[in-house]
Amino acid sequence: MRLVDDYTQIPPFEILEPARRTSPFVFNAPHSGNAYPRSLIRSSRLDRHTIRRSEDTFVDGLFAGVIELGAPMLKANFPRVYVDLNRAANELDPEMFDAPLDLAVAVDSPRVAGGLGVIARIVGERQEIYGAKLPASEASARIATLYDPYHHALEQLIESTVDDFGACVLVDCHSMPSGAVRAMGEGAGPRPDVILGDRFGTSCAPELTDALAAALREVGFVVGRNRPYAGGFITEHYGRPPLVHAVQLEINRALYMDEAYYTRSRSFGRMQDQMTAVCETVMDVFRRRGSSDADWPLAAE
Repeated sequence: MRLVDDYTQIPPFEILEPARRTSPFVFNAPHSGNAYPRSLIRSSRLDRHTIRRSEDTFVDGLFAGVIELGAPMLKANFPRVYVDLNRAANELDPEMFDAPLDLAVAVDSPRVAGGLGVIARIVGERQEIYGAKLPASEASARIATLYDPYHHALEQLIESTVDDFGACVLVDCHSMPSGAVRAMGEGAGPRPDVILGDRFGTSCAPELTDALAAALREVGFVVGRNRPYAGGFITEHYGRPPLVHAVQLEINRALYMDEAYYTRSRSFGRMQDQMTAVCETVMDVFRRRGSSDADWPLAAE
């Protein structure tokens, strides 16, 4: 964890660009940020360890090899618990604030009802983050200064990729706690190391998701599909095949880190090499196959 007064000390997000763009892939790490505002720590009822429970620690590092493969990566430096970029901007809980919000609110959002809106109410095992209601102005400020600029940058990356290559493949990179993995499917086969979410074939051509799954299995991972993670707002919002294929990738944290201490495990370097190899394989499949509608038929077809 890093503590900052605000995001003038460090950039709120970064685009890591290759020396030369050679691939239509864009990698996104919206939840790996670990620069926490001191104001958040002061207003939280949680200790500095617990408040990190929703953080996708080190996920940006796992995929760092894609830069040398000719693809950019966008990554947040602010934490998910402060602003969750994988939610719609209007997924806000008005009960968290001390006055009416001047923003539209998705009152029927199940994610808001569960405490996991764009400004989260809980982390981990339903642990309440805040000890008191937040100022209503806080919602507008976080959306305007962090959420909107990040999504604008992502939109620009996608649009420029489509302009340059005729299509874009957005890989949204996440991690899942090992406790959630252990709870999956008792007696229903091996538990997954990685879960791919393509909104059940609507955000990415299923054959492209198949290629990614095959590459992951080739290096030894057990791969699940869409359950329980079918892809969040980013996958759903940006995936519009055949122009933009968007797939969410969730990795079991126990494979590469010590979840109790937020440190890399001895297997981190090997895992990083495996992710680079997987991405290189899928990039090559996409290059050889092509990017037209006929090349990648959709589930509805």
